[in-house]
Amino acid sequence: MKTITLILLTNLLTANYIMSQATNEEKITLGSGCFWCTEAIFQRLNGVTKVESGYCGGEVANPTYDEVCSGTSGHAEVVQVTYNSDKISLYDILEVFFKTHDPTTLNRQGADIGTQYRSVIFYHSGEQRKTAISLITALNNEKIWTNPIVTKVEQFDKFYAAESYHQNYFNENKNQGYCRFVIVPKLEKFEKVFSDKVKK
Repeated sequence: MKTITLILLTNLLTANYIMSQATNEEKITLGSGCFWCTEAIFQRLNGVTKVESGYCGGEVANPTYDEVCSGTSGHAEVVQVTYNSDKISLYDILEVFFKTHDPTTLNRQGADIGTQYRSVIFYHSGEQRKTAISLITALNNEKIWTNPIVTKVEQFDKFYAAESYHQNYFNENKNQGYCRFVIVPKLEKFEKVFSDKVKK
């Protein structure tokens, strides 16, 4: 009888723990250029539990990578970030977002040009929208960049996961040219500037 009671108690505690973790999880969807770069950065951010590359903000259902890259589907390359709000705030996530890409260039990040590479925040709640707009206002007032921020703040609608070969791209293709010459320098800068927020 004691064994059965102990098993039931253990199962109950495990279920409560899983439920509490799930309750504290939130999602934000972010576009800041090539999703390979953005995914690699947020995968290393403490408090983030999942990062998925995909497409958001377009008119075509179930778009392919080729359709998005053509610029005709209207989608942006994005990452959907799931995070534990007890471990990291949305403010901190957006601070990383703004300081790891150039939010002042319209439809462009470096050599990647097109509306699919636009800087955009797709908010999942009114509170997220308020936080995003407040931070943009503060950053513009601080004049961190010469030009004003052009990042769009739009209501989240539909997220389409990118093809499987785009998921976890940097971690599985570290020797690929784009990874070595574009992503690695971004990661090094991120890990230096946000050393206190990087996963150990």
